[in-house]
Amino acid sequence: MTANLLDFDLEGLAAFCETLGEKRFRATQLFRWIHQRGARDFGQMSDLAKSLREKLATTARVEGLQVISQQESTDGTIKWLFDVGNGDAVEAVFIPEDDRGTLCVSSQAGCAVGCRFCSTGHQGFSRNLSTGEIVAQLWFAEHFLRQHLKRNERVISNVVMMGMGEPLQNYSALVPALRVMLDDHGYGLSRRRVTVSTSGVVPMMDRLGQDCPVALAVSLHAPNDALRDNLVPLNKKYPLAELLDTCIRYLEHAPRDFITFEYCMLDGVNDLPEHAQQLVDLVTRHGGRGVSCKINLIPFNPFPQSGLTRSPNKQVVAFAKILSDAGIVTTVRKTRGDDIDAACGQLAGDVKDRTRVGQRIAQQRTVVLKQMPAVAATAKETSR
Repeated sequence: MTANLLDFDLEGLAAFCETLGEKRFRATQLFRWIHQRGARDFGQMSDLAKSLREKLATTARVEGLQVISQQESTDGTIKWLFDVGNGDAVEAVFIPEDDRGTLCVSSQAGCAVGCRFCSTGHQGFSRNLSTGEIVAQLWFAEHFLRQHLKRNERVISNVVMMGMGEPLQNYSALVPALRVMLDDHGYGLSRRRVTVSTSGVVPMMDRLGQDCPVALAVSLHAPNDALRDNLVPLNKKYPLAELLDTCIRYLEHAPRDFITFEYCMLDGVNDLPEHAQQLVDLVTRHGGRGVSCKINLIPFNPFPQSGLTRSPNKQVVAFAKILSDAGIVTTVRKTRGDDIDAACGQLAGDVKDRTRVGQRIAQQRTVVLKQMPAVAATAKETSR
């Protein structure tokens, strides 16, 4: 069985090259060909020794994911559905802005956390993605977009691990993938421009702060334990006090001086003025000094099984004002790609319904607007 080189960060690729009797600088050359140029044919890698190319031809491959479909929103957002085998699929979303291009990447097929307001969670959990499957989403999107947009320079400036799955429950595959994104010989992204979103896997938050600190977004969604227990079941294991203590520890290592708290606005559930005041008290008084944070209010994107509805705009504005008046930096996320089910909380993919709850959400998705051409032969808005 040949090795898929998308599975390796630079250190891993250097170790692989060592097994072939090659020096480290060859791994760097190979890494650049794969990630900076999008090459998969070793024969094209002209500055590699012929002997190395011959070794690679029999021991290695650069294998991306098969694209099942591509959908393009009226606002320019693009969503891809990738086949990861055994009936499972994952989605990645590109969100263009005037000053940046953000790719929302999946880390699992399905999700085991089961947040009430997330359609992915209602699909249940199938499996973790490998490092190569996580990286392949960026590898494909970056080089497809250069061709699609007719640009030679880098298109994707930000990556958010906010797609399908809980990234920190796939830690061993996540960290090497992050290192590929950050490596100057790979995609050269700043730690401030790579964001991991978590529902609050406390032990892994601590590990990430030590191993590969990047920007952190925490799915908060409630200002008290009783409500969060209902919306984010993981809270029963890692309640708010423990979660916020971990956020404070993470800030000692983080590339930003704040944590982003994501808060999905649910009509009549967590959007009342008393909830806003509880949230102010929580983040400003915890531990006697509060948590340095930014709060991102997210309009809920309804789906049939949730039984929830989106907070009216007037309610969102009033909620945001209470937070802002308390001195908390507060933003309301723009809804992007909701006409193709690419907005926050909508990613479901064609994964199997492991929970057997109703019909598969995939059957209710928008009809594919535009099929992906055979180019494989070669968000979510993030914090600034």
